[in-house]
Amino acid sequence: MTQTQYFLLIALCSISECVQRQYHFINEKKNWTEAQRYCRENYTDLATVDNMNDMIQLMKSVNDVRLWIGLQKTSVYKWHWSSGDPAPFLDWASGQPAGSDNCAVIRNGQWIVGPCSDTSFFICNNMSTGLVFVNQTMTWRTAQSYCRQNHIDLVSVRNQNESQQLDKFINDRNSSGSAVWIGLFRDTWQWSDQSNSSFRYWYPGEPNNAGGNQNCIGMHQHAKGRWHDISCTGSFSFVCHEDKLIVIQQNLSWSEALRYCRQNHVDLVSVQSVEMQHRVMNVVKLASTEAVWLGLHNYCSMNMWLWVSGDMVCYQNWAPGNGSTPENCNLEKRKGAVQSGGDQTWISLPESHRLNFICKNY
Repeated sequence: MTQTQYFLLIALCSISECVQRQYHFINEKKNWTEAQRYCRENYTDLATVDNMNDMIQLMKSVNDVRLWIGLQKTSVYKWHWSSGDPAPFLDWASGQPAGSDNCAVIRNGQWIVGPCSDTSFFICNNMSTGLVFVNQTMTWRTAQSYCRQNHIDLVSVRNQNESQQLDKFINDRNSSGSAVWIGLFRDTWQWSDQSNSSFRYWYPGEPNNAGGNQNCIGMHQHAKGRWHDISCTGSFSFVCHEDKLIVIQQNLSWSEALRYCRQNHVDLVSVQSVEMQHRVMNVVKLASTEAVWLGLHNYCSMNMWLWVSGDMVCYQNWAPGNGSTPENCNLEKRKGAVQSGGDQTWISLPESHRLNFICKNY
């Protein structure tokens, strides 16, 4: 690669992709169920929030003190990572998770459940430096706020290799063997659109289920949008969202999928950030095929992969053994797909395979 090409790659990869849901403030007073029905009939659903960037965009759209969003209590507890990563891999100690506590610590290499109100050391993720051991004791919620303000979030663990690396990291810095918070928690809240987003933005002391029937979520503009649980029968304005990604449940070749998206929407989706990968992971579960086409194609003569948007592949999420350029460019034309199950990583397939696919509407 020439020096000119190298600097061009750096310049292109420094342009971050900024794709948000489109939020719509509805200045009509409805209970939560009525608001949900309105959003599903006119947009996609009641508002889902994936991260603080979403929260900032949502707050720009609103014009009322108290509003419904799309989070509702269920009867099923689910484990989540604070960062929003899915949690298919959980490395519990024998007999865990036990009891009714809802936050996870690592003690002497063992994952165990503890009361979220306990105080412990904790580990943050940082984009530049990687893992950060914080030698201060805080509650789980306070530790989460600290990581989000100073780094990225509490640490997530996606597989056995990362679990082993985390154990070594902790052992090198925590000779006392004290409990250390990680970003794993469980709750019973579920988004109306069935998204697996684990982002939570509670007001201090919430949720408290006052009166025993606070099963829906409102956000309060005067509290910087922080959330509180409330009875679903209240009457408030609300926020809908409109998805910018859509899974097409037709089995087409990659070229046919590209043509369909450009004729009926905008294009096959490009995934240029962790945030966009999370959005893809939220919608790809609707697919009926084991993999789903992305707008990713192999430019074999230049030994690189490109997005159909023309962007370089800066962020990557390849499954092991995928992502390399075929030695024989004439052997078969390869395109990129995302697995609809498992870790939802990317795989390389012949373009003639017939799969569902994801179009973007922006």
